[in-house]
Amino acid sequence: MLISKTSDRRDFLATAAVLGSYLSQSKANSANSEPRAPVTLTERARKLHQECLIADGHNDLPWALREKEDTAFGKFDLRTVQKALHTDMVRLKEGNVGLQFWSAYVPAETRGKKTALRITLEQIDLVHRLVKAYPDHLAFARSSEDVERIRAGGKIASMIGLEGGHSMDQSPAVLRMLHDLGASYMTLTHSETTEWADSATDSPQHNGLSAFGEKVVLEMNRLGMLVDISHVSPACMAHALRVTRAPLIFSHSSMRAIADHPRNVPDDILRMLRANEGVVMVNFYSGFVVPEAARLTTRMFEQARDLRKRFPEDKAFREAMAQWRKENPVPTGSIHHVVDHIEHGIRVAGEDHVGLGSDFDGIPTVPRQLEDVSTYPLLTQELLNRGHKESTIRKVLGGNTLRVLREAEKRSSELAKNKVTG
Repeated sequence: MLISKTSDRRDFLATAAVLGSYLSQSKANSANSEPRAPVTLTERARKLHQECLIADGHNDLPWALREKEDTAFGKFDLRTVQKALHTDMVRLKEGNVGLQFWSAYVPAETRGKKTALRITLEQIDLVHRLVKAYPDHLAFARSSEDVERIRAGGKIASMIGLEGGHSMDQSPAVLRMLHDLGASYMTLTHSETTEWADSATDSPQHNGLSAFGEKVVLEMNRLGMLVDISHVSPACMAHALRVTRAPLIFSHSSMRAIADHPRNVPDDILRMLRANEGVVMVNFYSGFVVPEAARLTTRMFEQARDLRKRFPEDKAFREAMAQWRKENPVPTGSIHHVVDHIEHGIRVAGEDHVGLGSDFDGIPTVPRQLEDVSTYPLLTQELLNRGHKESTIRKVLGGNTLRVLREAEKRSSELAKNKVTG
């Protein structure tokens, strides 16, 4: 059918988008209600996977090591398989990971304790020492060019992501210093709304970003630092997308149309992300990707804040959270649920705007066949099983993330002559 009028065409496309989203959700709901067969790796998928850059936007190994009191790497030899963790060098190689963003996560409540910056620096230091401790496997990267060079040399390009704007302590000068120390992205909030940005899992205060929050986004653009809008409210997502002069990322978020959790991304934001040329990196946490689990974990962050008030000491808090999770188990789901989210992102945002952000070693429950960093080849297999082109799969596995890095660097160069924020 030919569409001659612009308004008619716009109405047609809008209707088609709504229908496509409805059919996508219906298909996902139908699939989720029936057991799906395990994915079996074929030679074709194995070969394709080995040829691809595998980029993961978010891994919490540094915080896992801190919680396990092994910041000196004495308990865990990551050159061998460590079943107490999702990540080690053996399984990273099996997964063919080529670019890993290591999270310098710091709990949101450190903002109130005035310890956020100190602990952030400790976590950045931990990532640098991690890379130096395993020089045969890891190398530190500061640019897309570094990523390509390091990967060509057979090592894993390692970058740092700050998980929460509280880490910069409301100071653009601190932000610049954290970037100088190697931070390549910053998530604008974590589980709590800050003085300048609204969280997805806390009460809003700014209808998105404050005026200072807008300045933070623009300063990150100028630095070439990726702006990460995982963990922020939909209003904050939209606000950042309007303000930014460079592509944005979701370092570890999934699709709200598939699993209705505040941490996931609504379809209207996915469409804005397409226009922004950014990328949403799909989170693997069962509580975010399995529809039933998402409903059960909607109050998880609120519960965590309540327990933190009752148990201010870290050890007691961890034990209380572990007990709460034991009493409130969520359906594990499977690799199929994660691929449902990837496919929805491709349909709504487009194949150029979806990537991977596992959240390994930062999540308590993982889907079947995505138990650790060795399992990425099975994603390649399932995307092939569902009929996706090899070119699309290459983009999702890592090509899109590398493109966004390059574009952020380009925009930074264009903005370099602008006045530095005070």
